[in-house]
Amino acid sequence: MTTTDKASTRDRLLDAAAEIFYREGVSVGVEALCRSAGVSKRSMYQLFASKGEVLAASLERVLPAYEARLAPGSQEEAGPPRERILHVFARLEKASAEPAYRGCPYLAALVELKDPGHPASVVARGAKEWLLGFFRARAEEGGARDPELLARQLMLVFDGASARAGAKVETLDGLTTATATALLDAAGME
Repeated sequence: MTTTDKASTRDRLLDAAAEIFYREGVSVGVEALCRSAGVSKRSMYQLFASKGEVLAASLERVLPAYEARLAPGSQEEAGPPRERILHVFARLEKASAEPAYRGCPYLAALVELKDPGHPASVVARGAKEWLLGFFRARAEEGGARDPELLARQLMLVFDGASARAGAKVETLDGLTTATATALLDAAGME
């Protein structure tokens, strides 16, 4: 097998993993994953030591696109810190209205795996820490009285809204933006 063939098999496997784990959860079996990717179990195990490593690699692979979807572009394009935070919630509301929306894939992985040492949990925790850091940095820039507390509150709103919308028990439709706005006002954000 050439390097190109391995890359192609790896790409197909990671693409399928991202889709099937998001749609059906991390408990999907190796056979279903490989069938979805059109690769053999032998090929999967030549590339990855375990299904957990496939999950971790698939989460890591989609992380840049996830971050780009949530965060506005450069500071000049996005406006002041307050607007950059509200942009995240507007994007969440837009994504949650899509029929295929199942919530935040990183939160789902953390909840389903329950093992902080699992390779996918490490990647998922990193994604959540990135968003917390984004909120904290914007809160600092915007003059919030307690940037750390505000960032944690915004994470609770984001994760709670993601979970409820993903479970189809809540329609966000302006709810998270209004909630985040109230938190920003209470924190003294400009």
